[in-house]
Amino acid sequence: MSKPPIPESFRLDHKKVQAPYVRLAGVKETPRGDRIEKYDLRFVQPNQEALSTGTVHTLEHLLATYIRSHLEGVVDISPMGCRTGFYMVVLGEPGPQKVLEAFRETLKDVVNHTEPVPGVSELECGNYRDHDPQGARAWAQRVLESGLHIQETIEIMD
Repeated sequence: MSKPPIPESFRLDHKKVQAPYVRLAGVKETPRGDRIEKYDLRFVQPNQEALSTGTVHTLEHLLATYIRSHLEGVVDISPMGCRTGFYMVVLGEPGPQKVLEAFRETLKDVVNHTEPVPGVSELECGNYRDHDPQGARAWAQRVLESGLHIQETIEIMD
């Protein structure tokens, strides 16, 4: 039996990256020739901090709501299991700079969000009681103040 392929994120040197950042984590081309870009939107320095589950959950709802106003082609935005950020999949070729600008504008929207969190009801959400809007706003503000930048991929050296 052959070894399974190693996911890209397992090859990233988590000791050398500097959060908060936007990183182009992968590119795929569909059989029809469409380009799909996957981005690492990192809030927290790996292995030093983690977002609470309520904060991650609220950020997931707010990022999914607002990012599409600033960037075309967003397919999905999903939290990382390590609770340090999100992956975003985009159809097309926006590139890291455009994603950085859209992410920055989205974070401003999160900071200014005062209405109820979208999609938070028993009908719309699988864990609707686990949200932290204040934590989401605080982390968005912290990332904006921390010098969000484009991070190149740094692979683990064997």
